[in-house]
Amino acid sequence: MGDTRLEPLVLSGDERSILRNWARRRSTAQGLAKRAAIVLACADGLSNTAVAARLETDRKTVRRWRTRFLAERLDGLSDEPRPGVPRTITDAQVEEVVVRTLEAVPEGGTHWSKREMARQVGISPTSVYRIWQAFGLQPHRTETFKISPDPLLLEKIRDVVGLYLAPPANAVVFSVDEKPQIQALERTAPVLPMLPGVPERRSFDYIRHGTTDLFAALDIATGKVIGKVSARHAAEDFRDFLDLLDHEVEPGLTVHVICDNLSAHKAPVVHKWLVAHPRFALHFTPTYSSWINQVERWFAELQRRCLERGVFCSVDALQAALQKWIEVWNEQARPFRWTKTADQIIDRICRYCDRISGPAH
Repeated sequence: MGDTRLEPLVLSGDERSILRNWARRRSTAQGLAKRAAIVLACADGLSNTAVAARLETDRKTVRRWRTRFLAERLDGLSDEPRPGVPRTITDAQVEEVVVRTLEAVPEGGTHWSKREMARQVGISPTSVYRIWQAFGLQPHRTETFKISPDPLLLEKIRDVVGLYLAPPANAVVFSVDEKPQIQALERTAPVLPMLPGVPERRSFDYIRHGTTDLFAALDIATGKVIGKVSARHAAEDFRDFLDLLDHEVEPGLTVHVICDNLSAHKAPVVHKWLVAHPRFALHFTPTYSSWINQVERWFAELQRRCLERGVFCSVDALQAALQKWIEVWNEQARPFRWTKTADQIIDRICRYCDRISGPAH
């Protein structure tokens, strides 16, 4: 409801069109877009309180921009000049920093540092850093990627993601993989505990006491893990792990196992076992696509919270720690939430392939 005590705010057709463009255009500064939305709401006859509630701001802000607009119209929505030292970096220098960062490299180097760029452009390293921050440029960082050459890439993505998003009825879906060659490492000196202001400290060098392998099956519905330590990860060991899953899962359920393309998973001994256990079905991820196997996310937690800072004086101690970690995990297990559909993943891969196959590449 309007407030009769307020001076009516009436817009001309041109003013309304300009304000709508400011409020909707993505390139408009955030502050100007908000002010345009306030004036448009005021022009609809709303009170300051109602406008503030609609736009999630305070009443004083609405009153200020209503008053400014009535006094100065569109010009009143612009930012006033701010006090302080005048700007010393020109637009041409900003453009030069951005263009050089994106399109060139320093002589003899692979990427720019802020000091090298500052010497080239004639401004301070701090100014270069601020420009990089403003444009989201990080020349010190790099990422790697690998495009799967699997001829059945699309079919496998749809198969695996379909199991995540719409698992079959009367079935259990396991994400399975091995973590091989986990080392039992003991530091050469005792670990010094954390103190106020001092992090935990450990010797750089260590003693190796051997390795073990870990088979893990993540139930995607519950987040619980079935694990088995082994001295190796050959086809026979994978078959024995499938035997363990067969005993752990209720007899009436179908078992879908998502795994990678390791040769041990496709060996004749495994195939023979699958023929004898028809309720099991193996689903293979695309080549070079470990990111689609959810158990890899669990392995990352295992590495970070159990192995990375662990001290193990023997393989037996390492295996006991792995079994304990699995027990603790299962007590408070929660499933990982998969959100991307197969079409979204495939579209992103296609866009990336188009980008790297363009003329610039």
